[in-house]
Amino acid sequence: MAEDLEAIARSVVDENRFMALGTADSAGTPWVSPVWYAPATYRDYIWVSRQDTRHSRNIARRPEVAVVIYDSHRPGGWAAVYMTGRAAEVQDVDGALAAFNRTSAAHGLRPWSGAEVSAESEFRLYGMVVSVQYVLDGHDRRHPVRL
Repeated sequence: MAEDLEAIARSVVDENRFMALGTADSAGTPWVSPVWYAPATYRDYIWVSRQDTRHSRNIARRPEVAVVIYDSHRPGGWAAVYMTGRAAEVQDVDGALAAFNRTSAAHGLRPWSGAEVSAESEFRLYGMVVSVQYVLDGHDRRHPVRL
């Protein structure tokens, strides 16, 4: 069963492009944002956001995040991957941007330049390193997966 769940989780990550990113401000007030993502690996995710968005400001103050990648188009039901981890503005822009642009190109989107996500720009690259991943079975029980 674990192999099946891990295969389902990988397919959800591979077949979808938006994740629900849960952040909280310094007082603990939650906020959820849909974010277009690119998986660098199944444990490292990258996205582009404006530095002044609520979720970006929250990450700067409190880097702990929760993510759900949800696929409601699966035949016979749905599937989702739940994750927790830490997010931050990416410092190694070149490596992360290359991974982001590979996914963008695979989906017919234009590449981003380093200048568009630099200190002089309104946009930044953000990344999440996953600490825990799991899926739910048909009875809402958590099953850890390691992708």
